[in-house]
Amino acid sequence: MARFIKINPSDNVAVALSDASAGEECIVDGIPVTVTENIPAGHKVALSDLSAGDDVIKYGFPVGHLVREVRKGGLIDHTTLKTNLEGILDYKYTPGPCDLKQVPVQATFKGYRRSDGQAGIRNGIWIIPTVGCVNGVVLKLRDRFVSELGRYPAIDSVMAFTHNYGCSQLGEDHQNTRKILADMVHHPNAAGVLVVALGCENNQLSAFKELVGPVDESRVMFMECQKVQGDEVEHGLRLLRKIAEASEGDRRTDIPASELKIGLKCGGSDGLSGITANPLLGRFSDWIVSQGGTAVLTEVPEMFGAETILMSRCCSQDVFDKTVRLINGFKEYFIANGQPVYENPSPGNKAGGISTLEEKSLGCTQKSGKSKVTDVLGYGERLRTRGLNLLSAPGNDLVASTALAAAGCQTVLFTTGRGTPFGTFVPTVKVSTNSRLASAKPGWIDFNAGVIADGKSAAQADDEFIDFVLSMASGHKTANEESGYSEIAIFKTGVTL
Repeated sequence: MARFIKINPSDNVAVALSDASAGEECIVDGIPVTVTENIPAGHKVALSDLSAGDDVIKYGFPVGHLVREVRKGGLIDHTTLKTNLEGILDYKYTPGPCDLKQVPVQATFKGYRRSDGQAGIRNGIWIIPTVGCVNGVVLKLRDRFVSELGRYPAIDSVMAFTHNYGCSQLGEDHQNTRKILADMVHHPNAAGVLVVALGCENNQLSAFKELVGPVDESRVMFMECQKVQGDEVEHGLRLLRKIAEASEGDRRTDIPASELKIGLKCGGSDGLSGITANPLLGRFSDWIVSQGGTAVLTEVPEMFGAETILMSRCCSQDVFDKTVRLINGFKEYFIANGQPVYENPSPGNKAGGISTLEEKSLGCTQKSGKSKVTDVLGYGERLRTRGLNLLSAPGNDLVASTALAAAGCQTVLFTTGRGTPFGTFVPTVKVSTNSRLASAKPGWIDFNAGVIADGKSAAQADDEFIDFVLSMASGHKTANEESGYSEIAIFKTGVTL
């Protein structure tokens, strides 16, 4: 028999937990329903006769209106459901209750204590170009130095983070590039960093050093290729060896979970995202916040339609005002570029059962749990407040994940119903929404939240996920790390010269 779940008592649709065939009989929340057409897992079934113009209610909120009649037992998807959302709105601060309480800090992980007080969960050496022109140099440095890693057992990896920018950019784009790269230099997951410049780029090394500020000069070094006499690769290798030698004494030690900073992201979402994986992350987010730690939610366009829920959880008028600017500022960005604000979800989302942006957003924001919002960060800003933070970045998977890591997150927890192999410059944990994906792509998926739809209790899955994250923070490699998939992408909005 097909299985469906009604998420909220006020919903007029249910979500298929498994494929349902036309003619099947089922009981949904005590209501007998005869399925009138094939309904794939993750898609919605009408629980009553609905007319054109009627709102479809899911998660207890409207997720759009019907463009034609759908009878009880019928499929509701992107062909029958359209958004109710509009453009820039006015908002009023109406804070809601929050019954989450701080708990004694008990959980720990094995991490690296840095000289500036930060806590890292990896001990890699990073090679960062100031400009795309030296991408080939940094890749050759990485490939050459990897062969020497056996001499430096404290170092767990060598990574080169190529990008296309650092020159021919103006205004905000130029500043975005500089901020993200400077954030990376200070990231606690790096045992050390070699910054490689060309010499004639807009992102001049002297000015970039000023932006970076004080560093441990034994761990962070700079090379300007046009000023190197002879082979810049050999010169760079000498610098990398010095950095590795300075890191020889690095060892993992017990660190409280309160020092974890966790990025929250989803991509390739499906109809089960808001039922299994995203609520799992939400409960984990609340747990880490209750431990005194930090969680960060981003992908602003996927807050549209659920933003008032986040606004009601802002801890102050100031944080509420920042959240309003975050939401409306991103809408203005769409409008300024002549693009529809609500041109979302993606084809993959629709195939997985997500029909409108508000449906996607209501599922997406569940990753933030129920904690109060303590701060709002601009793109490229680093974390300054513990608790739940909002971060300005687009929905694009790699751009948003890079921004989360640049803000100071030691890892990104990434839910997906369709699957993706990528990783940013910190461990990128893939959490599948369904067991079918976890079984099909074990080389991509780190944790299967689909077991909740299969019948495992949420409480048991929560405990297992907490153990998994603490183990990962203590050194257990993620799938993207095992595959060597680590990249960055920087947000670009303007002119390229």
